[in-house]
Amino acid sequence: MIAVHFDKPGGPENLYLKEVAKPSPGEGEVLLKVAASALNRADLLQDSSSKNTGRQGQYAPPPGASNILGLEASGHVAELGAGCQGPWRVGDPAMALLSGGGQAQYVTVPAELLMPIPAGLTMCQAAAIPEAWLTAFQLLHLVGNVRAGDSVLIHAGASGVGTAAIQLARMAGATPLVTAGSQEKLQIAEKLGAAAGFNYKEEDFSEATLKFTKGAGVNLILDCIGGSYWEKNVNCLALDGHWVLYGLLGGAVISGPLFSKLLFKRGSLITSLLRSRDKKYKQMLVKAFTEQILPHFSTEGPQRLLPVLDRVYPVAEIQEAHEYMETNKNVGKIVLELPQ
Repeated sequence: MIAVHFDKPGGPENLYLKEVAKPSPGEGEVLLKVAASALNRADLLQDSSSKNTGRQGQYAPPPGASNILGLEASGHVAELGAGCQGPWRVGDPAMALLSGGGQAQYVTVPAELLMPIPAGLTMCQAAAIPEAWLTAFQLLHLVGNVRAGDSVLIHAGASGVGTAAIQLARMAGATPLVTAGSQEKLQIAEKLGAAAGFNYKEEDFSEATLKFTKGAGVNLILDCIGGSYWEKNVNCLALDGHWVLYGLLGGAVISGPLFSKLLFKRGSLITSLLRSRDKKYKQMLVKAFTEQILPHFSTEGPQRLLPVLDRVYPVAEIQEAHEYMETNKNVGKIVLELPQ
């Protein structure tokens, strides 16, 4: 089969398509013939030590994960492994949360991590759901314990996770606020349901958040930035608020009185990752999401959920797709289409 490959960490120019062995489904696994796979930040950062490939050499895949990039995919069930229980049959359309391997013509998936594709969605739209939407669902509900009436500050509000979190926060009865780096991104976030948006390049989002909340601050912050935002985050966190850290795009190092400021707010700083979670946790997450959220992608009306796609590239243009992601101009997901 054809798969995205590279031999050493570095820039997008190292990526190319290579013919590799097609995987076989193991016990309880399904072989998915991939139609589309979305890009994630982890694809840019993944480690390339030992046999684990990656691109910049900064993010190690979990043990046992495929050494091919790609954390989510959509396609059709091509084969069932031994002992495959459940509803899946060969030919069924499905989308999957992966620990790697999605940017190839075939990928093996534990059957419990497959989800049906909601009616009315294309393969490219479906590929944009698993990693981003499960992350947003996990951060809001399982980690952040969002409640109706809460205010939620979502950093990188126009990202895949951000655009999902806006819609899921609204659905939970919370008020989503976002930060982003351009007026266009803020307008799209507001169309999706953000009550307000702040351009971090032009204003102090912390002061703007306090003004919007009439000085109370936000109950929950979803933060993929980290170091460079710590002081502003604590400043606009409400008393007893939850600050959920799930990325370090703004660095891992802080200097200053973080603990005293957080203690003064009685705030909780919680960290969360999805990719490194065990299979049992992911099964629980996929089951809850499939039951509670997935039907809302197909229902007409104000509660309808929408995966946001920015661009679709044929997989042969993998270098261009990575170059575009590095510009940070995308709103929503960048998707790769695999040859059928």
